[in-house]
Amino acid sequence: MNAPLKTHGTAVFVAISTLFVQATASAAKPNVLFIVSDDLAPRLGCYGDPVVKSPNIDRLAARGVRFDRAYCQFPLCNPSRASFLTGLRPDTIRIYENATHLRETSPRVQTLGQTFMRAGYYVARIGKLYHYGVPAHIGTDSYDDFQSWHYRFNPRGRDRDDEDKIISIQPNATGPGRFGATLSWLAAEGQDTDQTDGEGATHAVAMLEKLRKQNRPFFLAVGFYRPHTPYVAPKKWFDLYPPDGINLPAVPAGYRSTIPKPALPFKPVEDRMTDEQRRLAIQAYHASTSFMDAQVGRVLDALDRLGLARSTIVVFFSDHGYHLYEHGYWQKMSIFENAARVPLIIAMPDGKCAGQVCPRPVELVDLHATLADLCGVRAPAKLDGKSLRPLLQNTKATWSKPAITQVARQVERPVTNGIPEPTKVNLMGYSIRTERWRYTEWNGGDSGLELYDHERDPEELKNLAQDAAHAEVIRELRKQLHRAAPAAAKFRRKEKL
Repeated sequence: MNAPLKTHGTAVFVAISTLFVQATASAAKPNVLFIVSDDLAPRLGCYGDPVVKSPNIDRLAARGVRFDRAYCQFPLCNPSRASFLTGLRPDTIRIYENATHLRETSPRVQTLGQTFMRAGYYVARIGKLYHYGVPAHIGTDSYDDFQSWHYRFNPRGRDRDDEDKIISIQPNATGPGRFGATLSWLAAEGQDTDQTDGEGATHAVAMLEKLRKQNRPFFLAVGFYRPHTPYVAPKKWFDLYPPDGINLPAVPAGYRSTIPKPALPFKPVEDRMTDEQRRLAIQAYHASTSFMDAQVGRVLDALDRLGLARSTIVVFFSDHGYHLYEHGYWQKMSIFENAARVPLIIAMPDGKCAGQVCPRPVELVDLHATLADLCGVRAPAKLDGKSLRPLLQNTKATWSKPAITQVARQVERPVTNGIPEPTKVNLMGYSIRTERWRYTEWNGGDSGLELYDHERDPEELKNLAQDAAHAEVIRELRKQLHRAAPAAAKFRRKEKL
């Protein structure tokens, strides 16, 4: 009787020893703090904005690499988030709108969270990572991917209950998405911690305190809901931005006739806004940004206080950019610089290249490959992104990969016998961004072309696509676009330039 028992004990000892060695080896890997803001353009102090106050994100930029030309792959929440959380382009996962769950089109995809789970990391999600309707889905799992996390938490603050107090430019709008798609705002009563993002930050701090005590690396994803509309923040943040001090972007007379019709889906209700309404909307957006920045600061403070900053890679970015009346347009769903460009900061534990700025065009689809590479974990064999490690080691390193952003118009989800069919896209725009140029094709050029020279026209207000002097530039950019985004080649123009 003793022999089997002794053998069993030896086996248990070996198993425990093996687990200990694995845990020790895993503990040597860096942690990841993955912070995502919602609908945040690079209107931050560290990006040179003279108005917006963002001291906490600014101090993260001072200890990390700030990517000056980072771009989303689709300027809408669900396609963008599904893309960067898989490392696959929207055309690969076939998501172009906000109503398709990732697992509908890609049931076997390995997400970023799963990559780290398989490597022995503890992976947790707090707040909005995959798509959530705002404010209707706050406090729910919405379109979250359960397979991506060991743990998930959905904060729900008073902003979810104060909807009847929200001011909207479309006061008669009805339905659960009436504020999420409409310019709307609220200077709220109460404290920061009463809001959904305040609750999210509080929970993230508590989670870091728990994670510090375990002998296992972690991947903690924290998703903030602001500054997504409705722009809700406590009143004190609105006080930072008096409306009479806000300058409105200039829109040249006759501008709309110079761009293809699909370029900007103007909304009549936004065209009818008064200048006073425009300033109030911008004030509220900035207030929500500063409020969100303060919650980021609480999480970063906890990381420092707990001594975790020395072993944690910190990533901060947004799912896409945002228009605040530039081009006479609001919100997202354009592939101009305003909606395609995002803030992206990556701070390494060793402080290498701290405070430096990278001018190379990079993409959010690169994040999966980058973090797997930096942490020494195995990524899926077929990713559409590329590791940014060379640029984190030398911000001026040679980098030949351009950034591609696409957007769909006239998207349909036909329903047959009550079952949604695959998404049908009737018109698609693809845009390529190099260090100097932005070139855009609508249905391969059949529905319009755009070309902007960022050396002379950083606001992208002068479309050079019909200028014969730039025909060779267009030929080369088209080649690059179709090479980087093969699906764009399906819409090639029949005529030659």
